[in-house]
Amino acid sequence: MAVFEFDHVGITTTVPQPREDWVEASRIWVTNPRHHPEHIEFLRYEPDSTVPAEVRDNPHVAYRVDDLAPHLAAPGVEILIPPFIVGDFLEVVFVKKHGMVFEYMRYLKDGWFGN
Repeated sequence: MAVFEFDHVGITTTVPQPREDWVEASRIWVTNPRHHPEHIEFLRYEPDSTVPAEVRDNPHVAYRVDDLAPHLAAPGVEILIPPFIVGDFLEVVFVKKHGMVFEYMRYLKDGWFGN
Protein backbone atom coordinates (compact mmCIF):
# COMPACT_ATOMS: atom_id res chain seq x y z
CA MET A 1 0.00 0.00 0.00
CA ALA A 2 1.34 3.43 -0.97
CA VAL A 3 2.07 5.86 1.89
CA PHE A 4 0.98 9.48 1.74
CA GLU A 5 0.71 12.54 4.00
CA PHE A 6 -1.95 15.28 3.85
CA ASP A 7 -0.61 18.54 2.37
CA HIS A 8 -3.53 20.84 1.50
CA VAL A 9 -6.99 21.43 0.06
CA GLY A 10 -7.14 23.35 -3.23
CA ILE A 11 -10.07 25.68 -3.87
CA THR A 12 -10.81 27.67 -7.01
CA THR A 13 -11.47 31.39 -6.57
CA THR A 14 -12.07 34.37 -8.84
CA VAL A 15 -10.88 36.85 -6.21
CA PRO A 16 -7.19 37.86 -6.17
CA GLN A 17 -5.49 36.58 -3.01
CA PRO A 18 -2.56 37.96 -1.02
CA ARG A 19 0.85 36.55 -1.96
CA GLU A 20 -0.24 34.74 -5.13
CA ASP A 21 2.38 33.13 -7.36
CA TRP A 22 2.01 32.97 -11.14
CA VAL A 23 2.34 29.60 -12.92
CA GLU A 24 2.85 30.42 -16.59
CA ALA A 25 2.67 26.81 -17.83
CA SER A 26 -0.95 26.42 -16.70
CA ARG A 27 -1.86 30.14 -16.59
CA ILE A 28 -3.02 30.24 -12.98
CA TRP A 29 -2.36 32.23 -9.84
CA VAL A 30 -1.77 30.04 -6.79
CA THR A 31 -1.23 30.66 -3.08
CA ASN A 32 1.08 28.78 -0.74
CA PRO A 33 -1.11 26.58 1.48
CA ARG A 34 1.46 26.84 4.28
CA HIS A 35 0.47 30.49 4.64
CA HIS A 36 -3.14 29.53 5.45
CA PRO A 37 -4.10 28.21 8.92
CA GLU A 38 -6.21 25.38 7.41
CA HIS A 39 -3.69 24.61 4.63
CA ILE A 40 -5.92 25.93 1.85
CA GLU A 41 -4.39 26.64 -1.55
CA PHE A 42 -6.37 29.17 -3.59
CA LEU A 43 -6.20 28.82 -7.38
CA ARG A 44 -7.29 31.63 -9.70
CA TYR A 45 -7.41 30.63 -13.36
CA GLU A 46 -6.93 32.93 -16.33
CA PRO A 47 -9.59 32.47 -19.05
CA ASP A 48 -7.02 30.82 -21.33
CA SER A 49 -5.77 28.38 -18.68
CA THR A 50 -4.96 24.93 -20.03
CA VAL A 51 -6.10 23.18 -16.83
CA PRO A 52 -8.95 20.73 -17.56
CA ALA A 53 -12.42 21.81 -16.40
CA GLU A 54 -12.71 18.84 -14.05
CA VAL A 55 -9.72 20.13 -12.06
CA ARG A 56 -10.61 23.84 -12.40
CA ASP A 57 -14.23 23.40 -11.35
CA ASN A 58 -13.74 21.12 -8.34
CA PRO A 59 -11.80 21.31 -5.08
CA HIS A 60 -8.94 18.86 -4.64
CA VAL A 61 -7.15 17.21 -1.75
CA ALA A 62 -3.36 17.06 -2.03
CA TYR A 63 -1.03 14.52 -0.48
CA ARG A 64 2.78 14.43 -0.26
CA VAL A 65 4.18 11.15 -1.53
CA ASP A 66 7.65 9.68 -1.99
CA ASP A 67 6.77 8.17 -5.38
CA LEU A 68 3.92 9.02 -7.78
CA ALA A 69 3.90 5.63 -9.54
CA PRO A 70 1.98 3.55 -6.95
CA HIS A 71 -0.77 6.17 -6.81
CA LEU A 72 -1.16 6.14 -10.57
CA ALA A 73 -1.30 2.35 -10.76
CA ALA A 74 -4.01 1.98 -8.10
CA PRO A 75 -7.36 0.55 -9.25
CA GLY A 76 -9.97 3.10 -10.31
CA VAL A 77 -7.51 5.98 -10.91
CA GLU A 78 -8.17 8.28 -13.88
CA ILE A 79 -5.28 10.62 -14.72
CA LEU A 80 -6.62 14.14 -15.27
CA ILE A 81 -3.25 15.94 -15.59
CA PRO A 82 -0.18 13.74 -16.18
CA PRO A 83 2.88 14.23 -13.95
CA PHE A 84 4.69 17.55 -14.43
CA ILE A 85 7.30 19.65 -12.64
CA VAL A 86 6.34 22.90 -10.87
CA GLY A 87 9.16 25.40 -10.62
CA ASP A 88 12.21 23.38 -9.68
CA PHE A 89 10.90 21.96 -6.42
CA LEU A 90 7.86 19.75 -7.03
CA GLU A 91 6.50 16.98 -9.24
CA VAL A 92 2.70 16.69 -9.24
CA VAL A 93 -0.10 14.74 -10.87
CA PHE A 94 -3.87 15.26 -10.69
CA VAL A 95 -6.15 12.23 -10.70
CA LYS A 96 -9.77 11.37 -10.17
CA LYS A 97 -10.74 8.50 -7.90
CA HIS A 98 -13.64 7.85 -5.55
CA GLY A 99 -15.50 10.51 -7.58
CA MET A 100 -13.20 13.37 -6.55
CA VAL A 101 -9.97 15.12 -7.58
CA PHE A 102 -6.68 14.35 -5.82
CA GLU A 103 -3.25 15.88 -6.27
CA TYR A 104 -0.19 13.79 -5.46
CA MET A 105 2.98 15.79 -4.81
CA ARG A 106 6.57 14.58 -4.77
CA TYR A 107 8.86 17.28 -3.44
CA LEU A 108 12.22 17.44 -5.22
CA LYS A 109 13.55 19.89 -2.62
CA ASP A 110 12.13 22.16 0.07
CA GLY A 111 10.52 25.35 -1.12
CA TRP A 112 7.58 27.06 -2.72
CA PHE A 113 8.23 29.54 -5.51
CA GLY A 114 9.62 32.60 -3.69
CA ASN A 115 8.29 31.41 -0.30
